[in-house]
Amino acid sequence: MDLGIQGRKALVCASSQGLGYACALALAQAGCSVYLNGRQAEKLERAAQSIREQTGAAVLAVVADLDTEAGRAALLAACPEPDILVNNNAGPPPGQLEDWDQAAWSSALQSNLVSAALLLRAVLPGMRARGFGRVVNITSAMVKTPHAAMGLSTAARAGLTALSRALAREAIADGVTINNLLPERFDTPRQEFMAQKLMQDKRIDRDQARQLIADTLPARRFGKPEEFGATCAFVCSQHAGFMTGQNLQLDGGSYWGLV
Repeated sequence: MDLGIQGRKALVCASSQGLGYACALALAQAGCSVYLNGRQAEKLERAAQSIREQTGAAVLAVVADLDTEAGRAALLAACPEPDILVNNNAGPPPGQLEDWDQAAWSSALQSNLVSAALLLRAVLPGMRARGFGRVVNITSAMVKTPHAAMGLSTAARAGLTALSRALAREAIADGVTINNLLPERFDTPRQEFMAQKLMQDKRIDRDQARQLIADTLPARRFGKPEEFGATCAFVCSQHAGFMTGQNLQLDGGSYWGLV
């Protein structure tokens, strides 16, 4: 399927690995010029070169920390008028309420709410003026099914969800959509971190830990990053222009609710 976004500029945050990389690759495959972002220059350039080799797309790597004003400024200087913005950032580690002091809350809110909100603030007016835009926020299944141990992540990302829903109602009139992708248990470095933690807590090996995690899903497997990337690319396509303000769950069937 031709997604109708060839030649569009896509700014993909935190995209040197994991789901961000999967989205950047899929958008490059759809013909977009892609701006990658990460904090480690060598790792980021390897990711950029991999996408170039696989797709032939124009890929620019921007070393920047999204949690800082200077980092966001560098990203926007490299791509001041994106047609597509994929908001993504590392989530805080799991824990318990008593573990989370003011510094922990400030860090979580900065990474998973404020940074994305400020990028939205920077690019949304231009998208609306040009009559086309796609914003995709990579959040978490925990937004709709909160777990106490993931309270920092849930609280911050629920705030971004609420903001995006409010903005989506206005932006759609100008051809701009804002949607959220809610992943759970994709086979990324994040799940490797969770598996390692489970190995320590339960004194089991890696295969056992991964299987325990996979068995929490009806699908009984981890999601594939390329499945996530393909969904992101479709949401950014010309065919998805009537869909906005949605929370799309990519979770192997784990969500129990109707809505």
